[in-house]
Amino acid sequence: INRLASQKWIVLSLATFGVMISVILIGSAVWLLSQWLGLPLEFIHCLLFGALISPTDPIAVMSTLKTLGVPESLETKVAGESLFNDGIGVVLFLVIFNVAYTTDPMDAAEVAELFVVETVGGLLFGLLAGYVAYRMLRRVDNYQVEILISLALVMGGYAFAEYWHLSAPIAIVVAGLLIGNHGRQFAMSEHTREHLDTFWELIDEILNAVLFVLLGLEVLVVATGEVPMTPVLLAVPIVLAARIISVGLPVGLMRSWRTFSPGVVKILTWGGLRGGISVALALSLPPGEVRDILLPMTYAVVVFSMLVQGLTLGKLVKRLAPVD
Repeated sequence: INRLASQKWIVLSLATFGVMISVILIGSAVWLLSQWLGLPLEFIHCLLFGALISPTDPIAVMSTLKTLGVPESLETKVAGESLFNDGIGVVLFLVIFNVAYTTDPMDAAEVAELFVVETVGGLLFGLLAGYVAYRMLRRVDNYQVEILISLALVMGGYAFAEYWHLSAPIAIVVAGLLIGNHGRQFAMSEHTREHLDTFWELIDEILNAVLFVLLGLEVLVVATGEVPMTPVLLAVPIVLAARIISVGLPVGLMRSWRTFSPGVVKILTWGGLRGGISVALALSLPPGEVRDILLPMTYAVVVFSMLVQGLTLGKLVKRLAPVD
């Protein structure tokens, strides 16, 4: 948390304004492309794609950065942005989804209220849920029970946040930061920490594998002959171009009063891997023409991100960033 606090302004700007810029740029570019190709996509559907593809996945890039020993400040920027832009991206997706698919039209005030309630409410609920779990962890010294408490926090906290129409991803990220720092330090033994880390690493790998299998099956079901390949192929450069701008603008504005590691924009751009969040959001779209177009586009971006960006990120970091 201390490292995150030292980078709070850049992390906050990347996770909020950066995500919003990315959603608008991707949505606008995809809409122009759809108008050119005559695709049945309205502007709100294009913004929906921008919202589902903007969140980044911190897991793969963090393992690479830790292995290479890059400066802590750069590692914190990447991890902090990825943690919080997931929550902001999901909130934007839900807001745009409600506007696109609800029968009653929403005005600007209602959209703003929904965004604030989801975001702030999720943050406050995450603090409360994390504190309750922290107090429970302090009362026991049994790693099986403590793993079950962490599992109950994630599943129960997510369910209650959804029930109360709060941002569940933001709530769980905040609760996880509390447990991962104060909980690990003051409420867990070394034995418990080892078992807890192993358990959640395994869960993460299993769930990511299931998501990618589901996406692959969904793409196979879509009649590829009916989906033009042009938007699928152009989705990758559109997303990369939007990522460069959405990262470069906040960093450029802050260079006058903050120092940044060499190549930070290039590393943040290429290290913005898309993964499980984008897959899950794409799968949540209702059946129809819009889903049949956006699913293959999501698949193309995620596969390129994992295979090309993920496998070449290490070389880029070695070339641009000094190691500690």
